[in-house]
Amino acid sequence: MENPISKMQASESAVILGLGRQGTALARYLANQGTHVRVSDLRSRVELADVIASLADLTIEYVLGKHSESLLTSAGTLYISGGVLADAPLVEEARQRGIRISNDSQLFLDKASCSVIGVTGSAGKTTTTALLGRMGVASGRAGETWVGGNIGNPLLTYLERMQPRDLAVMELSSFQLEIMTISPATAAVLNVTPNHLDRHGSMEFYTSAKARILDFQDEQDKAVLGWDDPVARSFAERVQGELWWFSAKNDGSFLQGCYLKGKEIILRREATEVVVATTDDIRLRGAHNVLNVLAACTIAAAEGIEPEAMRRGIRLFSGVPHRLEVVRESRNITWVNDSIATAPERSRAAVLSFDEPLVLLLGGRDKELPWETLALVVGEHVRHVIFFGEAAGLIEISFRQIFAREGKTSPEPVLVDEGSGKLINIEGSTAGEANEHPDPFPFSMYRAESMIAAVGVAARVAQAGDVVLLSPGCTSFDEFVDFEARGEEFRRLVMDLD
Repeated sequence: MENPISKMQASESAVILGLGRQGTALARYLANQGTHVRVSDLRSRVELADVIASLADLTIEYVLGKHSESLLTSAGTLYISGGVLADAPLVEEARQRGIRISNDSQLFLDKASCSVIGVTGSAGKTTTTALLGRMGVASGRAGETWVGGNIGNPLLTYLERMQPRDLAVMELSSFQLEIMTISPATAAVLNVTPNHLDRHGSMEFYTSAKARILDFQDEQDKAVLGWDDPVARSFAERVQGELWWFSAKNDGSFLQGCYLKGKEIILRREATEVVVATTDDIRLRGAHNVLNVLAACTIAAAEGIEPEAMRRGIRLFSGVPHRLEVVRESRNITWVNDSIATAPERSRAAVLSFDEPLVLLLGGRDKELPWETLALVVGEHVRHVIFFGEAAGLIEISFRQIFAREGKTSPEPVLVDEGSGKLINIEGSTAGEANEHPDPFPFSMYRAESMIAAVGVAARVAQAGDVVLLSPGCTSFDEFVDFEARGEEFRRLVMDLD
């Protein structure tokens, strides 16, 4: 179907709010198309010096430090980056004036000549998207396979190099989807659990944003849904085209898709069943990653990729950076970077991926999500939990309230003095070195202001055989620009340990 964005004339003025990854890709693409581009960002020219320098070969107007209504004068389209609220005052003013609202993902989908797969979900979409890319490469398709969107680089970056025979695999977040009026021809919703409620305001609005990946498909398109997730499953009524499912259960209820039978991943289609792979082929930890593999196989099948290519992709795939990534093994202690876990549900899945004793680093900026299921798992599976960052006190209080409701005991938290690194009990007296702390029952809790302090405590409390797991359950925006920067800092801190 035709999209209004395709009617934009090159001579029109485009306004871009936010000069992050998405805004930078948009600015370069539109300027190269001859569009008059104005970029607005709340940061200063000094703060954006490197990004502006990277765009120095293009004619771009910058309005920095504020989002002024004067930007909208003669604007044909207002593009907003993921960090900009869809109901921000300038965005609402643009709507009132009849100015089109778009983003880099919408523009890419409108312009792409190749097949595009879109993947969304509250958890697992990054792993599923990356694995799909590996399967696409393994399939030996006539063209190239491109992976991006909400991970890596915006796919708009590569648009002019793409050919009709190529395949693009695109991760889409709720922030991107909430304003989009176009859907990929193959769209997947893995699951929908509470996330980003600080941004969307309610589960209803968050769910609605996720559903938009399906809302603009037609009868020629394909949809893949998670059978085991109640919300994703309910989206079946929105599907206009071909419907595929994936499930970790041996369930005969759906006609086509992938399910788990013992250790075998079974693909059912056209009244036949074939074994794609076994769980022994999967190099990733955790039951949640088995679901991600099932999802990737189903999406690949819907796209026409054969089982042998899926199996090769699974066997070659060892995961994505910042997702249960082993950073270092030293003194029989394993340090794992799961910085991409920005919701409690993701941290819960990470904790359940390990049988070893755990030291868990949890914190950052809160997203107003429930902590109960994670707290109960922590109480059973974690030796030490270290809360850090802006949300440290809030999470600790939530944990204590949850344990009290469940009739469980919880330890008094030990504070970390940022200056000396000493551990101090809640009354303010010195608690001594970490190795003097009594054996935890059911676990011990520490509270630090920063991640550097949290890593320091972890180094002191971890014992041989432990896994130290950074799986924050929060966004990174209190200390870092994104989860990747947080993960890189964790790597650096861990590698610098004696």
